Amino acid sequence: MSYSQSYTGYNDNRPSAPPAPDPAPGTGHPYPSYYGQQGQGQSYSTTSYGSYGYPSFPPGTHPDIIRSFQMVDRDRSGFIDENELQQALSSGYQRFSLRTIRLLRFLFKNLHDSLRIGPQEFAALWGCLGRWRAIFDRFDRDQSGRIDAMELKDAFYSLGYAVPDSVLSVLVSRYDDGSGRKVELTFDSFVECGMIMKGLTEKFKEKDPHYTGSATFTYDTFMSMIIPFLV
Repeated sequence: MSYSQSYTGYNDNRPSAPPAPDPAPGTGHPYPSYYGQQGQGQSYSTTSYGSYGYPSFPPGTHPDIIRSFQMVDRDRSGFIDENELQQALSSGYQRFSLRTIRLLRFLFKNLHDSLRIGPQEFAALWGCLGRWRAIFDRFDRDQSGRIDAMELKDAFYSLGYAVPDSVLSVLVSRYDDGSGRKVELTFDSFVECGMIMKGLTEKFKEKDPHYTGSATFTYDTFMSMIIPFLV
């Protein structure tokens, strides 16, 4: 059995995420755009993780990223699990649920250890969160720390995802507490929604190499595609 799906929600001419501006000093922004940058006249070492057989950070990784990883990698194995990743990414400014952490771990998984991530994956993940934080702050127009469904739709559109209202409703309904109040998403929830949308779109585009908006694949392929984003 095969299923055919048509989807026009992506625009390959748009960037998946715009570069994040560096935060002003003292703002407490937890994910500045340090990944792959050198700073003003400074060169940063990959530290001892590149020695003694440990995995290394990408050249130019900012010390704050390395320090965050080292603080939770207490056994100095060069890898961290989901609980350690949650500790490294969460702070007084922002907390992440294990559900979001597991999705991030899946999307940035290490090829040799699917349950843990190393310095390379951690640096990439940190840089990604910096870009998503900049997008969230841009569409959190009242600076409440939350965005509603329409702001979420606008944020997705800025990334090139023209999300249908029916799909948007399903995404937002995940965060309805049953109180009857308007559903608003924290940064944690925004990242989860964004990673689901980005991940599934990329999976679909693998089956639609000519960007026609249509693809045909088997039931098994369909299930293996979406289950990781649901579990």
